[in-house]
Amino acid sequence: MKTKINSVQRGLGRRSALALIGLGAATLARPSIVRADSKVMRIGVPTVLSGPIALLGTSSRNALILEGDRINAGGGLAGRKIELVFQDGKAQPQETARIAREMINSGGCDLLIDATPSSGAFAVQEVVRDLGVLCFHTGSETSSLTADPKLRAPTAFRCARQGVHDSIAGGAYLAQFANAHKFKKWATCSPDYAYGHDTTAQFLDFFRHFKPDIEIITQSWPKLGQPDLTEVITKLIQAKPQALFTLLYAGDLSAFINQGNVYALFGAMSVCTPNVDYPVLNAIKNLPDGIQSGTRYFEEFPPLPANKAWGEAYRTRFGEYPTNWSWQNAAAMMFLEAAVKKAGTADGKALVPVLSGLTIDCPFGIDGRMTMRDDHTIIDYAIGWGHTIAKPPFITDVKPADWGQIIELETAWKKQQGYI
Repeated sequence: MKTKINSVQRGLGRRSALALIGLGAATLARPSIVRADSKVMRIGVPTVLSGPIALLGTSSRNALILEGDRINAGGGLAGRKIELVFQDGKAQPQETARIAREMINSGGCDLLIDATPSSGAFAVQEVVRDLGVLCFHTGSETSSLTADPKLRAPTAFRCARQGVHDSIAGGAYLAQFANAHKFKKWATCSPDYAYGHDTTAQFLDFFRHFKPDIEIITQSWPKLGQPDLTEVITKLIQAKPQALFTLLYAGDLSAFINQGNVYALFGAMSVCTPNVDYPVLNAIKNLPDGIQSGTRYFEEFPPLPANKAWGEAYRTRFGEYPTNWSWQNAAAMMFLEAAVKKAGTADGKALVPVLSGLTIDCPFGIDGRMTMRDDHTIIDYAIGWGHTIAKPPFITDVKPADWGQIIELETAWKKQQGYI
């Protein structure tokens, strides 16, 4: 599959250059096609391809290309070949929403795969609600996007882990860790937007559920992409917590660890994060041993041959390790493929009732299967926690989360929030 970079000529300007990756690349400058008669299924992918969290977009793009090639080699979806249309929203919600709308209205796209963080996903959600188009959110982990029925869109599905699930799994694991080391004084450091604030609050709620005697002595909220974290790190060290929980991710997390090494932060406190994945590990100059880490994407977890094979195929194709966003986008394509086969059509609106409640074979499921629940969010994906070591496999002694416990506590949380 070849990549073409075209400037969009109708009202988008130079700053909105469009990266088109697909079989038979097309530009958004073309008029809309008659989708029902098309031999091509065009999928619009607003994402982030520049700036400090570009890893989100590039690794999402790679996974979609990999799966698109696989599906097309097998004849496509209901006889229609997939064409992927990527565009950089630069992590700006207004720009991302504009891109998403134009992909559908004038770009001839049949559906959206929204590979943006929560800052963009909520904006895309309103576009989807307005246009009634099928959409998979593959980057947003803010729970309310699908948990809150007032925010949920009838044709939007989250094919991504979500904060409340990670919070329950992390809270249970870290409560055991804290009890073993007698850690009561904690700090937090998370990005200053919806995902960081909402998921940190959720984590603390569930952490206290498992360990009521913790004390949060300081909290830091660096801006997304903040290059210099000296002030943040200094504040944390001066507060003298026994342990730190952080939701920084991608380039922000690797920058935090690299800069934290300079100030001996990891000798001053234990650090815990659910957001370590391979490219972050590779960007860290000196990975400290003993970071308590969740598994975002890990070839050894779940320990399934299909998971290992998928990771190796990704590395062979792109020369780098996949990320959490990679598997989430790959899983979206797998759900789309399974729904089309079950429905016998590639029409987006016809796929909505099929997707709700659909269970598929999936290498990223804890037991090789994953379900799109009737609230349009996935469950049974792999969540585990272990600790870092400085060489491959980088995370060891992984303990899987209990999905029965996750669903039980998530249901109670939804009731507390008035969602059910």
